[in-house]
Amino acid sequence: MRRGDGRLTHELDPQDQGPQDACGVFGIWAPQEEVAKLTYFGLYALQHRGQESAGIATSTGDKILVFKDMGLVSQVFDEGALEALQGHIAVGHARYSTTGASTWANAQPTLGPTASGTVALGHNGNLTNTHRLLELVEERLGADRRADMQARGASDTMIVTALLGAEGHGDLAATAIELLPHIEGAFSLVFMDETTLYAARDPQGVRPLVLGELESGGWVVASETPALDIVGARVVREIEPGEFVTIDGDGVYSQRFAQADPKGCVFEFVYLARPDTTISGRSVHAARLEMGRALAREHPVEADLVMPTPESGTPAAVGYAQESGIPFGQGLTKNAYVGRTFIQPSQTLRQRGIRLKLNPLREQIEGKRLVVVDDSIVRGNTQRAIVQMLRDAGAAEVHVRISSPPVQWPCFYGIDFATREELAAVGHTVDEIRDQLGADSLGYISADGMIAATEQAQERLCTACFTGEYPITPPVNARHLLAIQPVEV
Repeated sequence: MRRGDGRLTHELDPQDQGPQDACGVFGIWAPQEEVAKLTYFGLYALQHRGQESAGIATSTGDKILVFKDMGLVSQVFDEGALEALQGHIAVGHARYSTTGASTWANAQPTLGPTASGTVALGHNGNLTNTHRLLELVEERLGADRRADMQARGASDTMIVTALLGAEGHGDLAATAIELLPHIEGAFSLVFMDETTLYAARDPQGVRPLVLGELESGGWVVASETPALDIVGARVVREIEPGEFVTIDGDGVYSQRFAQADPKGCVFEFVYLARPDTTISGRSVHAARLEMGRALAREHPVEADLVMPTPESGTPAAVGYAQESGIPFGQGLTKNAYVGRTFIQPSQTLRQRGIRLKLNPLREQIEGKRLVVVDDSIVRGNTQRAIVQMLRDAGAAEVHVRISSPPVQWPCFYGIDFATREELAAVGHTVDEIRDQLGADSLGYISADGMIAATEQAQERLCTACFTGEYPITPPVNARHLLAIQPVEV
């Protein structure tokens, strides 16, 4: 099912956005519940992980229905759409594209035939061996099928969906167990057939995935713990790296398809995950507070006010204020209703400095020495505009502090970082970046300080976007993105 004209919405300034995550996934098996509505609320809690499209598939036991469209969860679904999605199993997805075009055809959950019925699949992450998977498509489904998928620009998720339907096993679980070891990259998968809910996580566990239990006896799988909280599910545990889970009337059954080699994304702690999420036993909010404290110890400065870049910089700014003793305050106000829009500002409107997202609180900042805390610098456009905005509003000094190290390498595991040519930190020293931003000083947290704040062992984290040390081999067709050598900062 599809509603509306399927137009793609855009950011007001596509060159002025932070890191974007691939997706949020949600799955539920609950015969006593309105699974479509619970999935809707679960996706609402995961909206930060993807804003391009949203979809829900449900099963009544003998057929699967799917409803998806471009836009936010609240834009895609209404009461009528959710009422039509009957059943006892559901899979939901909120998407931001990193592989495959941002079109309705690539919205998820994706559907495909299997030997015994239908599969509906949602995926968070990004695969690194799609070329090899397309070879498997040719081997198992024929050259015509491969050519058709390539011509349509199929996403990695569509390729996996097709392979799950390949003949050879009458049972979807057996097919999945055979297929999963062939998949490389980051993947947290939630999928279902007419009778069973499934979940799988890559051997490195790059993206989070958690299991919860409802009071009614149902089960929930989601990208982050707040999605469990919002539907009243108790957090049971994380799905382990390399684990495949089957959920049906007999309960939860776990199998291992690969040896675990944990390399959780450190950027989940820095920015991607909601602050009320818990990852590997560590509160994300607590980690961000500690990053701010470490930042204050590593890069102290005399100032009158510590302020965040709303909202992502707020916990670290609070930590910086606590450690430094400098008062915390809000220097910018954010329009909570500006998200994605069909209306693009013209060049004339840009020249007028139209401020749809942020505006300074002049009485808070005029004549003051400011410490401005943000989570990361990607291209630097946002921070440059904020520094100028604060100076125009009368700030005496602007000191920028960043609660992650310089981003110098692209991510191949589900974060849409800019190419290396566009990353502000590549080829520039900290002093040069400071000058580009127009700030009085600039300080990044050290990698050691960031990692310590997560309370995770360094060897269990992926820090590739900061260090260039990739735990999973990057795609062959993307190696050229790694050509530019970084500058020591």
